[in-house]
Amino acid sequence: MNTMSTASKIIDDAMSLPEADRSYLAAKLLESLDGGQPDEISPEWREELSRRVREIDEGRATMVPHTQVIANARARVQEVRRSKQSV
Repeated sequence: MNTMSTASKIIDDAMSLPEADRSYLAAKLLESLDGGQPDEISPEWREELSRRVREIDEGRATMVPHTQVIANARARVQEVRRSKQSV
C-alpha cells in the first residue's frame, strides 16, 4: 500500500469518527506541525488568556455555546460566499 492510499484510508476512517474525536485528532495533527510544543505561549498570549479568564470569573464575559459559535461562523461564511457570487 503506498503512502497516498494509506493517507486516504486514514482520512476515511477519521471522517467516520464523532465530531469530538475528529476535533481532538485535528488538534493533535496541527500540534505536530507546530513543533509539538503547545504549552509554550508568548507573554502577550498569557496576558490575554489571564484577562479573559478574569472576565469570566468576574461575570463580565458573555459565554456563547460552541454550537452557536459554529452556527454563526457557518452562516457568515455562506453570507460572504453569496455576496461574492453576486458581484
